[in-house]
Amino acid sequence: MTDPARSDAGLRVSRIRRFASRNASAGAGGGAGGWTLAALVLALLAGLPLAAILWEALTGDTGALRELADTVLPTYILNTALLMLLAGGIAGVTGTGCAWIIAATRFPGRRVLGWALVLPLALPAYLSAYLYADMLDFAGPVQSALRGLTGWGAGDYWFPGIRSLGGGAFVLGSVLYPYVYLIARTSFATQSTTQFRAARSLGAAPAKAFWHVALPAARPAIAGGLALVLMEVLADFGVADYFAIPTFSTGIFRSWLAMGDKAAALKLAAVMLLFVIVLVAWEAHTRSGRSDSRDGLAMRDANEPLVALSPLGKALAFAACAVPVLIGFVLPAGYLASLAMTATAQSAAGDLATYLGGSLKLGLAAASLCLFTALLLAFARARSASRVTASAIRLATLGYALPGALLAVGLLAPLGAFDQSLTRFARDNLGWSGGLLLTGTSAILVYALVVRFLTVAYNSVSGGLARIPPGLDAAARSLGAGPSRVLARIYAPLLAPSLAGAAALVFIDTLRELPATLILRPFNLETLATRTYRLAGDERLVEAAIPALILLAAGLLPVLVLNRLGKR
Repeated sequence: MTDPARSDAGLRVSRIRRFASRNASAGAGGGAGGWTLAALVLALLAGLPLAAILWEALTGDTGALRELADTVLPTYILNTALLMLLAGGIAGVTGTGCAWIIAATRFPGRRVLGWALVLPLALPAYLSAYLYADMLDFAGPVQSALRGLTGWGAGDYWFPGIRSLGGGAFVLGSVLYPYVYLIARTSFATQSTTQFRAARSLGAAPAKAFWHVALPAARPAIAGGLALVLMEVLADFGVADYFAIPTFSTGIFRSWLAMGDKAAALKLAAVMLLFVIVLVAWEAHTRSGRSDSRDGLAMRDANEPLVALSPLGKALAFAACAVPVLIGFVLPAGYLASLAMTATAQSAAGDLATYLGGSLKLGLAAASLCLFTALLLAFARARSASRVTASAIRLATLGYALPGALLAVGLLAPLGAFDQSLTRFARDNLGWSGGLLLTGTSAILVYALVVRFLTVAYNSVSGGLARIPPGLDAAARSLGAGPSRVLARIYAPLLAPSLAGAAALVFIDTLRELPATLILRPFNLETLATRTYRLAGDERLVEAAIPALILLAAGLLPVLVLNRLGKR
C-alpha cells in the first residue's frame, strides 16, 4: 500500500523539478534579448579603441602613413620583430627545457624548483630592466667588482651593454619564460607516456625520444605559451623605453605625448594592431590544437621518472632549473631588497602614502567596475545561447591582448572629440568655462583599465558561475524566493571565491600597469608604477626601491594562482 505522505512529497519534488527545468530553459531563451543587448552595449564600449584605430586607418590622411614609412616605421617594425623573436626564443627554450626536466626526471630540489620557476612572473619586466641596468652598468656593482679584482681600467676590457636590443630581449625572456613553462609542464605531465616508452624500448636515446615523441605532442601547448610571451613583448613599454629601443609602444608614446602628433600615433597604433590580430589568431589556433598522442593518458607512478639520471645528470638538471630562477627572480629581487634597506631609500619613502593612495584608489575603482561588468557578461553568457551574445563577449574581453599604449591612444582619439563637443555645448548653453570635462580625468583612466583587464575578471567569474547548477535559482523561486533573495542566498556565497580572486588579480594588474597610466593619468595622480618609472628615468633607482619592492610583493599573488592552476 502506498504511503500518502511519501507520495505527496514525491509529487512536490517532481513539480519542483519540472518547474526548474522550464525556468532554466526560459532563462536560456525567453530573457535572452535583454542579456544579449547588455552584452552588445558592453562590447561596443570595450571595442571603442579598436573602432577608433580602424576608422583612422581606413579614413585618415595617408600622408602621415607615407611619412612614417619613409622615416621611423621600418625601424619600429624591425626592432619590434627582433625583440619578439629574441625574447620569444629565450622564453621558449628556457620554458620548454625546464618543463621537460621537471616533468620527466627526478632530482634533489625538484619540488622546490617546480614552483620557484614561476616566480619571475612576479617581477614586472620594467623593474627587472631598471635593476639589471643598475647592476651591470659601468659604475654598477658587477663591473666595479670586476675592475677591483683584475685591476683593469675603463678601456682595458669589454663588457656587453645591457641597454641594447639584446639586453631588452634578455630581460623580457628571463621574466616571461614562465608562460611557456607552466603550459608546457602541464602538457608534458599529462600526455600519454606509452609512445615515449615504446620509443625507448626500441633503442631511442632519451634525447631522440624527446625530440620525436614528447615535443611534437606538446607543440600546441608550447605555441600557446609563446603566443602569450609575444603579446607581452609587443605590449612592453618600460623595458624598450628605458633601454632606448625604438618599438611601436615607445613610438606611439613619443608621437602622442612628446611630439603632439595625433595622426602619427594613430597610424602607428593601426600598424601595431596588425601584430595583435596575428598573435590573437595564433593563440586561438593553438587552443584548438590537439595532442599527437592517440592512446589516451597513461597513468604512471609519480615517483617513477620517464628519464633516469646519473648523479652528474641530477646535478646538471638542478643547475639548468636553478639558473632561470636565479636570473629571473633571485638576483633582481635580492638587489632590490638591498637597495630598499639603505638610508636613502627609506628617507625617500616619506611621501609613500601619496602614491600608494593613488594606486589603491585606482586599483579599487578598476577592480569594482571590472567585477560588475564581468558579472553582467557571465550572466549574459549563461542566460543566452545566441551567437551574437558569444561574439559580443569575445569582443568585450579582447582588451587583455591590446598593448596599453595602443589602448590609451585608441581611447583618447574618440573621447577627446566627444569631450570637445560636450564642452563646447556646455560653454555655449550653460555658461561652462572650466575646460574639458573628461580628458585628463581619472574616469578615462579607469575606463581604459577596465577594458584592459576585463578578461581577467570575466574568466574567473564565468568559471565560478559554470560550477553552479542552472536549476538552483529556478528551484529557489518555485519555493517563493525573489530575485534579490536568490542572488543573496545562492549566487553570492557560491561566487564569493571567484569574485575575490578576480578582484585581487585586476587590482594587482592595475598597480603594475605602466603605459596606459602614463598616457591617461591626471597630472595630480601618482601611482607606484609611475613613481618608480620617473625615479628610475632620473637614475634615482635607490629612491624608487621601496615602491618597486611593493610592486614585486603584490605580483606574488597572481604567480601563486598561476602555479596552482598549472599543477591542476
